[in-house]
Amino acid sequence: MFTGIITDLGRVAAIARPGDMRARIETGYDTASIDIGASIASDGVCLTVVDLGPNWYDVDISAETLSKTNLGDWTIGHRVNLERALKVGDELGGHIVSGHVDGVAEVVGVRDEGESTRVSLRAPASLARFIAPKGSVALNGTSLTVNEVEGDVFGVNLIVHTKAVTNWGAVRLGDRINLEIDTLARYVARLNEFRA
Repeated sequence: MFTGIITDLGRVAAIARPGDMRARIETGYDTASIDIGASIASDGVCLTVVDLGPNWYDVDISAETLSKTNLGDWTIGHRVNLERALKVGDELGGHIVSGHVDGVAEVVGVRDEGESTRVSLRAPASLARFIAPKGSVALNGTSLTVNEVEGDVFGVNLIVHTKAVTNWGAVRLGDRINLEIDTLARYVARLNEFRA
């Protein structure tokens, strides 16, 4: 489990495709404190550490994960939002995030509003019903509050701090963004199906 509070901005250092995909991610984390088999959310996707060195770790990414996320778009030098798994007693500053991406949203609008940036995204039709104004979403692993929803398009606001410590500072029209809907919204919708 994660909180959607990004704690490092990593960099893709190498990519290999021996069948699935293996990526090497450079990080500012103290890798001596990371175990092989640890889970690290990378652009919102819970990935397992399979090898590591002094300032990097490797992850294997399955074809299934590549088909459901934007990780297949990664290139050398891509900046990656990173978050280590939540420990009992850690502060829950965002919302509960599983690291299981539900789909990919498309950036359809970017505009500055003062020092903040308003981003509009189009959600897959199957997920749009789970997104509500003032609800939470995880976008590329970042816990964000939904400002408005109109059909399958929703908006979020990025403050200066968020743009500085995540890869959101480089957002552009057409970007494909990993979307994880709020777990609570998913279960409330499922319960309502049984009531109908």
